[in-house]
Amino acid sequence: MKIKTYKKNTFKKSALVLACAMPFAGAFSHQAFAQETAQDSAETEKIIVTGTRMTNRSAADSPVPVDVISGEEFRQNSSADVQDMLRTAVPSFDVNAQPISDAATIVRPANLRGLSPDNVLVLVNGKRRHRGSIISFLGGGISDGAQGVDISAIPSMALKRVEVLRDGASSQYGSDAIAGVLNFILKDSAEGFEVTARYGSTYEGDGDNFVVAANAGFALGESGFINVTGEFKEVDGTIRSVIRDDVAFQIENGYTPVSDFAAINSYTNEVPQYWGQPDVEDDVKLFVNSEFDINENTQAYLFGNYGERQVTGGFFYRNVVGGPSGQRGGVYAGPLVDPLTGLADEEGVSSVLVGDLDGLGEGGSCIAGIPLGGSGGVNPDPTFLAQVMADDNCFSFIETIPAGFTPRFGGTNEDMSLTVGIRGELDVGTGLMYDVSAQRGSNRTDFFINNTINASLGPDTPRDFVPGGQEQTETLFNLNFVYAVDAGLYSDLNVAFGAEYKEEEFDLFAGDAASYALGPLASQGFASSSNGFGGFPESSSASQDSTAFYVDLEADISEQLTLQAAVRTESFSEFGDTTDFKLAGIYHVNDEVRLRAAYSTGFHAPTAGQANITNVTTQNVNGVLIDQGTLPLSSVAGQLAANFVESAGNGRPELGPEEAVNYSFGVGFEVAGTTWTVDYYNIELTDRVALGANVDFLSALNFAGGGSDYASVSAALTGLDADGTINRQDFIGLDDLSEFRFFSNSFSTTTTGIDIVGNIDFAFLNGDSRITVAANYNKTEVDDTGTVNPIDEGRVSAIEDLLPNTRANISWSHTEGKVRTLLRASYYGEWDDTGNGVPGIDAEVLIDAQVAYQYSDNLELVIGADNLFDTYPQENPSAGGSGQLYSESSPFGFNGGTYYVQARYVY
Repeated sequence: MKIKTYKKNTFKKSALVLACAMPFAGAFSHQAFAQETAQDSAETEKIIVTGTRMTNRSAADSPVPVDVISGEEFRQNSSADVQDMLRTAVPSFDVNAQPISDAATIVRPANLRGLSPDNVLVLVNGKRRHRGSIISFLGGGISDGAQGVDISAIPSMALKRVEVLRDGASSQYGSDAIAGVLNFILKDSAEGFEVTARYGSTYEGDGDNFVVAANAGFALGESGFINVTGEFKEVDGTIRSVIRDDVAFQIENGYTPVSDFAAINSYTNEVPQYWGQPDVEDDVKLFVNSEFDINENTQAYLFGNYGERQVTGGFFYRNVVGGPSGQRGGVYAGPLVDPLTGLADEEGVSSVLVGDLDGLGEGGSCIAGIPLGGSGGVNPDPTFLAQVMADDNCFSFIETIPAGFTPRFGGTNEDMSLTVGIRGELDVGTGLMYDVSAQRGSNRTDFFINNTINASLGPDTPRDFVPGGQEQTETLFNLNFVYAVDAGLYSDLNVAFGAEYKEEEFDLFAGDAASYALGPLASQGFASSSNGFGGFPESSSASQDSTAFYVDLEADISEQLTLQAAVRTESFSEFGDTTDFKLAGIYHVNDEVRLRAAYSTGFHAPTAGQANITNVTTQNVNGVLIDQGTLPLSSVAGQLAANFVESAGNGRPELGPEEAVNYSFGVGFEVAGTTWTVDYYNIELTDRVALGANVDFLSALNFAGGGSDYASVSAALTGLDADGTINRQDFIGLDDLSEFRFFSNSFSTTTTGIDIVGNIDFAFLNGDSRITVAANYNKTEVDDTGTVNPIDEGRVSAIEDLLPNTRANISWSHTEGKVRTLLRASYYGEWDDTGNGVPGIDAEVLIDAQVAYQYSDNLELVIGADNLFDTYPQENPSAGGSGQLYSESSPFGFNGGTYYVQARYVY
């Protein structure tokens, strides 16, 4: 069991949250708070603000499906993360743990209806939320290259309700609203105080977590409020790894340094690889929501947030002397050498790489590699090893890190936003309503990678690095008008129109010099940059802006029929213009049955970050660690790549918006006191923004005129520099690159599905019960893999089969006297572990249970368990190759059962 050592500032920060909230407790009335809660609950069931610009539209009367989840319902599970709560509440929403996924570990990518994270629009109080700073290069195939919103920055305690629009809405809200819209509505109470403290852990005894959160409402004069939420959270990592085959092989064949390493490794206590749920430390969130009536016709509002957290995950173990997955290239793997001389010999044996510190051909000379032989062919020749260790001019990492190493990668994420606006009636009696707002948001991640090396620096390499950081900043200005026109219809014609200006900027911040240095051993086959995640060699900034205009019409044509139409045109500084529209309607057959349908077009524009970022990441491909790079088409390296791709005769890659066509139809009905909705949808996406298939980097370099048969990429780069073909400095950090890819418009998909939602209220025993059913069937098929920059078969398999086609939740909540209970069954259909090539992973049902006891008018005690019966996904059959006991793509995680206890105080 892992013992947690808390940092000193952990309790300081949690104490700060409570200290800020507790002094105000006496100022609130419990009775007023209860009344407010009841009013909020009634409003939640009645009025929506997502997908419509009418002020009195209910979810039941909406032309498109909108789910409304109250804040209290939303928080009824063990998780302290909003994304995991959404996965429980919305079957078509998927998010996975990211144990070894580079930056995606810090901001996890999430999917709605099986589409990319940047195909869903996220709103807070109806205003567009800024994107996260992370581009998910390791996104499991579905999310590869996506730059979505950092939903985890939102504390659940701040939420009054969540509205989930399950339909395309680009014509109403702009880019990204293809799979749907998530609108997080903040609490707006002017009084009341609530604080919760929760502790939980896994059945295995790891993954300890606790969260302390508080919410308080204050009156702002006689006609306003300010509502404040604070949260502090910490989550320990979990260990779900096994002894790797290469480690076992080295131990079995007597390589004692690895045996010692496996015995004392401080990260896992058992195996030299950290794999499991990442550590989340010092997770602090603060949200503020405020409104104030300037006069009877004008209201000012403000809301915003600040948050920060540190996330630390693991990387793969770096092998020293061989085994099933070979040695780590650019660090330990040397050339084939003569076992008698240690000199390069194509007919020789494997070796451990040796560097000549004063340079090849200068001063004393060194052997090319320390021959490997003996039992199993893994033990370095002791004579040559001693020779290298005795010569100050010769160096091998087997001298200083003989057991190999496992990097720990993570980052500190900071998120902040501020929205201010004024809304009201333009002039008394005109009926022309307006809403003008300005907002600015940013999300920044500063990376760190520890317990690794820059191999090209040889013995002078640091072990810990700061590779740099990246930040997404967005500024928006909105002007919206709504006017009700008497058009002789059953209701007034609601005419909404307005404009939006948006500017986004993506900044890269240079890392410390050692994290990207091209050291003196680079030309001898030693990799440059911090191993596992290379540093950014220089700071850079890229930006783009857009201007949009829209018109949105909605009216009740008759008592039975409501129609909606919208059109939006948007112009991007980098990607041209697009115009999208929507038609939707609902027909009430009678009081119990209603039919609805919608047809719309949509789009998603690439971000400035996607168009300009350079990244090198280590990927496990068929049990072998290789470095894959992402290059911007505008860079020198990217142009070389584009030239190579164009040489195949299929055209030159370009990057622009992807286009979508959505249509849906459904039925809502009431029968025997129950309510149900069934909706079918079809989403056709063309020219999807994607990271294309990986291209062999050496082939691209050879095409540039550098010849062939290079021993390594580093040597090829050096040769091309000597020929004057390239500037070697333009390729810093790419020395051990095996493959590269870039963003372009590539493939096309069709997604179809059915949503079923039902609610059953009934009396049971001496209390009230509710059963909620939510089910989703979703299937995405790749219609075209693309021609200029096609996606590969692995990506196709992930898009089509990585997520279960069928997901369902059935919840039974019951309240009787002072006791409240919840029992929930979550069904995850069959899925394919495409990353490990394992089809047909069995479907599973997970059971969650919760019991709450109202100890007093103010205090509630809760105990619960998620995954009550400790269900795990099928074990990874190739676990020995990667060290991963379970697939990281498991739709319900791999931690097994978890329990939690919570105290909630309301005043």
